Amino acid sequence: QVQLVESGGGLVQAGGSLRLSCAASTSSFSTYAIGWYRQAPGKQRELVARISSGGFTIYAESVKGRFTISRDNAKNTHYLQMNSLKPEDTAVYYCALGSFWGQGTQVTVSS
Repeated sequence: QVQLVESGGGLVQAGGSLRLSCAASTSSFSTYAIGWYRQAPGKQRELVARISSGGFTIYAESVKGRFTISRDNAKNTHYLQMNSLKPEDTAVYYCALGSFWGQGTQVTVSS
């Protein structure tokens, strides 16, 4: 069973930045697709960004140009750099590694 530990969420003003981290407990990290998802109150969980095992990257239209997903295979960790944050980015953010999920971290953007 792979464990994922998220960190980096918090409260930030609109226009600010946060970086989320997701550390995985597997030495096979580099073989997995990675992703970030979010769920706002009353809404379904949605994809934010993803890198497939083949290296193909996709972003939700709402975050293109503001968010960047990346991975550090040496640290078994992937990241979500979030810039120019907006109040509508407020949600619980979940990292994913293959079919495994992190516990979620709250991101709140104040106007």
